[in-house]
Amino acid sequence: MNHEVLAIRHVHFEDLGSLELVAGTRGLPVRYLDVGFARIEAPDPLAASLMVVLGGPISASDDEHYPTLMPLLSMIEKRIAAGLPTLGICLGAQLIARALGARVYPAGHTELGWTPLTLTDAGRASPLRHLDGSLTSMLHWHGDTFDLPVGATRLASTPACENQAFAWGDHVLGLQCHPEIRADRFEPWLIGNAGEIAGHGIDVRELRADTARLAPCLEEAAQRMFGEWLDQVEQVGKKP
Repeated sequence: MNHEVLAIRHVHFEDLGSLELVAGTRGLPVRYLDVGFARIEAPDPLAASLMVVLGGPISASDDEHYPTLMPLLSMIEKRIAAGLPTLGICLGAQLIARALGARVYPAGHTELGWTPLTLTDAGRASPLRHLDGSLTSMLHWHGDTFDLPVGATRLASTPACENQAFAWGDHVLGLQCHPEIRADRFEPWLIGNAGEIAGHGIDVRELRADTARLAPCLEEAAQRMFGEWLDQVEQVGKKP
């Protein structure tokens, strides 16, 4: 197994963000597979010590229009079955939920902007405790949602989305929200999603200002969360 992070990236600005800094301090190199530029089937899904499936503006169930979804789903299924650490963010969390047999569907509204998370008891007992709404706010950017997979544990919610975060076993984590966001790398999000932002009647200046104000705190909290989760999955890997 390669001591590295395999990060599946759908659009270039939705990268690992502040979480990549944690990987760097641990000597864990990040290898990006950019969907559309490389064959999604090319890497061995079991070779990397961690696989992260990042966000993107497509639906996790739109197989008819996006042929990369099914092979990516297969990769996720193989990793989960092998008990290997797997993290999904936004679209990635939706794909993990789908791989676990849950329904992914339009939420009927778009959650776009900053809203604190409300953690469950399980969430407060997990690495997500660092993301509690009493400590930091959270960026949200999604129009789809999913049912909680069978056997999964809900970790966090918002008023607009019940399933913001879940764990499945000790090695799988799904985050509908965006803890990875960095204030100094947010402008490409605004440019790349200009049509969507305007379509929802959101003032891009307010979203930019909210991010400049709230993201620095989230960056620190998210790095603590990710570091603690990496410690957790490393301990799982050492069990006989």
